[in-house]
Amino acid sequence: MKKANYFRMFKKDNFIYGCILGLIAPLVGLFLLKYYKFGMLSFKEVLQFIYTQPGHGILTAALSVSLMMNAFFFTMYVNARRDETGKGLFVTTVLYGVVILLIKYLS
Repeated sequence: MKKANYFRMFKKDNFIYGCILGLIAPLVGLFLLKYYKFGMLSFKEVLQFIYTQPGHGILTAALSVSLMMNAFFFTMYVNARRDETGKGLFVTTVLYGVVILLIKYLS
């Protein structure tokens, strides 16, 4: 009988895969932030609270914290010598960072 390899997806070394992972990982980070910091509120209420705060300070902080998932995956893939996936993660992290800076300074 064949042994199932559940971590096969983490062995890929592909730029596009890194970009997709880099787009999804901050969403997972945002969900983790929601459950850690705002456990009793619904996700919709948390997003409304974050967005309606003056100056969008909480919004940029929440988005920055959610990028920690990208940092985690980037470190994991670079240490495993999966450089193409790491490049994709890096590109999406930079794009997220630019969006966060634009939100912070334009609002």
